[in-house]
Amino acid sequence: MWPPDPDPDLDPDPAGRSPPGAPVPGLRALLPARAFLCSLKGRLLLAESGLSFITFVCYVASSASAFLTAPLLEFLLALFFLFADAMQLNDKWQGLCWPMMDFLRCVTAALIYFAISITAVAKYSDGASKAAGVFGFFATIVFAIDFYLIFNDVAKFLKQGDSADETTANKEEEENSDSDSD
Repeated sequence: MWPPDPDPDLDPDPAGRSPPGAPVPGLRALLPARAFLCSLKGRLLLAESGLSFITFVCYVASSASAFLTAPLLEFLLALFFLFADAMQLNDKWQGLCWPMMDFLRCVTAALIYFAISITAVAKYSDGASKAAGVFGFFATIVFAIDFYLIFNDVAKFLKQGDSADETTANKEEEENSDSDSD
């Protein structure tokens, strides 16, 4: 199963009944593509949703149950972004600023996980609270890596846009200065 096959588009039915190029019927059509799950963004979103779910379960079983809302919301948001990226909704709904929404989701998740993990480890003494705090710290690291990578991608995109604007502005200035010197 891992590492990915060289041709991820060909994922035949396990029973071998469907031809390789045929669409997969039923609920398997809703699953994210294997190529996306093997990408860096897919792995980060899987790790975020998995760690958020484990942290949520630990908070449910602990005496620090007041903190269970944040991991539940982050789990649901990570699942939403996982399927939105896998189904390429960012290409279909271009009116939304997907990188900014994903960046803000990761930044707020990292900050909230860090704060509630410190509180869970320091204030509560039961094992489930300590486990939730440890998984929360791991989730903080994964969310921080994700927002760092998103920030770098957005910064590269903005620098490319700025350099294109500067070159056209410089060309216009040169053309205007040549006509004024006559």
